[in-house]
Amino acid sequence: MSPQMFIFIGRYGSGKGTQAKLLIGALQKADPDKKVLYMETGAEFRKFMARSDNHTAIMTKKVVDGGGLLPEFMPIHLWSNLLVNDYTSREHLVFDGSPRKLLEAQILDQVFSFYGMEKPWVVFLNVDHVASLKRLILRGSQSGRADDNKEAIERRKNAFEKDVDPVIEWYRTDPNIRFLDIDGERSIEEIHLDIVKKVGLK
Repeated sequence: MSPQMFIFIGRYGSGKGTQAKLLIGALQKADPDKKVLYMETGAEFRKFMARSDNHTAIMTKKVVDGGGLLPEFMPIHLWSNLLVNDYTSREHLVFDGSPRKLLEAQILDQVFSFYGMEKPWVVFLNVDHVASLKRLILRGSQSGRADDNKEAIERRKNAFEKDVDPVIEWYRTDPNIRFLDIDGERSIEEIHLDIVKKVGLK
């Protein structure tokens, strides 16, 4: 199996992280000889924001806690480091939570041609705001995450519609992308089976 790249994109609370991890398990089972590089943007930012001695980390935390989207250079910095330091062309790549702005998507597009990758898979988990709101309120009550309160979620909704929707539409019409519009309002297992079938892992 040749190395594949998967980009999970969707609304806050759409289950991107859950489905990305399940896909990684399916990849490891189908192709045990290859590693999977996983860029979990949210987790990487939370790790970075835990630094109280770094001005950029403090500024990043303010934006995230307020439900805003970070400037493009921040996520680009994270995934660029991953690729430059760890990618050898023999790994599968899974991106979860990036890109979130059109400029970031366009810069990520340069990665595909630079490395000579096959057409990446973009997995759009299609969940409406009401469903995602319920999921995030539940997650916030269980985890205590500051960005899972109603006010921050409303700001994230506005940011999603302004910034992420154009990314989704750009990918949907890009002939160099294999775009999957996945109904994300089903059970976790149903969604996973749909994804692995469509990407040829089952």
